[in-house]
Amino acid sequence: MTAYRLLTTWHVDAPIADVYDAIRESARWPQWWPGVEQVLELAPGDASGVGTVQRYAFRGVLPYRLRFDLRVTRVVPRAALEGVASGEVEGFGSWRFSQLGPVTTVDHEWNVRTTRRWMNLAAPIARPLFEWNHAAVMRRGALGLARMLDARRVAADHRPVPPIAFWRSSDEDQPGPRGPGSS
Repeated sequence: MTAYRLLTTWHVDAPIADVYDAIRESARWPQWWPGVEQVLELAPGDASGVGTVQRYAFRGVLPYRLRFDLRVTRVVPRAALEGVASGEVEGFGSWRFSQLGPVTTVDHEWNVRTTRRWMNLAAPIARPLFEWNHAAVMRRGALGLARMLDARRVAADHRPVPPIAFWRSSDEDQPGPRGPGSS
């Protein structure tokens, strides 16, 4: 399996509560995020959303679709959302929210491995294209979010970085990346 660690930052001229709510309500993403084809709830979580399992179908610019399930593992209102992915990608994803003046900053980390055989076989050559495709999906998300909130998108930055170690199976109740610098 090929590992990816993709970091995206959105700066949106909108209140943190509005931005957080839009991201947290992922069942509505297909309404405003081009490339999100479907979000289905498979299992409800607790009152905060922890334990919720949803199935996502994304399609970027390149002619392939990724499907995966995401189980919400952590919710800190207006500050953080985290989950564990399984399916055609598996790993860890997080959203972090902060606000300075009128601008909300959203940091998204996607630390995953691909499980599709053809993607793993093609990765030595196609990795830059896969990363570019992810960046395109995220740019479209930033634009869609700004449009939906009637806000001015200030900036969107995307950068691949070296993957960090994944958690051990015995750490499943403590999802998230493990390795140097993680707590």
